[in-house]
Amino acid sequence: MAKDMTLLWGSGSPPCWRIQIMLEEKQLQGYNHKLLSFEKMEHKSQEVLDINPRGQLPAFKCGNHILNESYAACFFLENQYKSQGNKLIPDSPDAQALMYQRMFEVLTFHQKIVEIVTYNFRVPEEERHDSAVQRNREALTAELKLWEGYLNKTDCCLAGKEFTLADVVFFPSVAFLFRLGLSSESHPVLAKYYNSLKDRASIKATWPPHWQSTPGPDMMKTI
Repeated sequence: MAKDMTLLWGSGSPPCWRIQIMLEEKQLQGYNHKLLSFEKMEHKSQEVLDINPRGQLPAFKCGNHILNESYAACFFLENQYKSQGNKLIPDSPDAQALMYQRMFEVLTFHQKIVEIVTYNFRVPEEERHDSAVQRNREALTAELKLWEGYLNKTDCCLAGKEFTLADVVFFPSVAFLFRLGLSSESHPVLAKYYNSLKDRASIKATWPPHWQSTPGPDMMKTI
């Protein structure tokens, strides 16, 4: 099964990491994979374009099926391998509804992070506007407060006691924030969530390799 799968990925990319976690959770180790460099623009290579014409990572092929959107890949893998590995969609209608709701809210959560990261990296410092920087930071601050409120209402994971698809897509973005210097003291609820899951087998096995050897920027330390 896994030998028919190919994943082209970039270290530290939350969308790539989601698929990697999902493959571990479903016990689909042994898939073909290749780590590519964003810095070297390898995501624009023909190898990637043959699978993902957008020239983006992840580029994921499962048999004859191409699923480059991380959410699509996660849903597909859960539905195709329901009886294998960990079950990631709860049976309870309440937990299931909450899982789906939080999953799709993660898209907004992650976008708030991206708006800060891409602004700082793509706009030269002399061309930045303080008002835009402040607006992005305030938007993320409000978003973090919202999610800490959500987590205060659950046992440990996003949809209750069990690890679900919502956590598969949420955790990489949370880890990315702490990689960028988010303060555990200022955000104890998110820190508790992060610390409770960072040693989970599927997460530990797929931890971004370059995070282990190089420190991240601290652009989020005052958020």
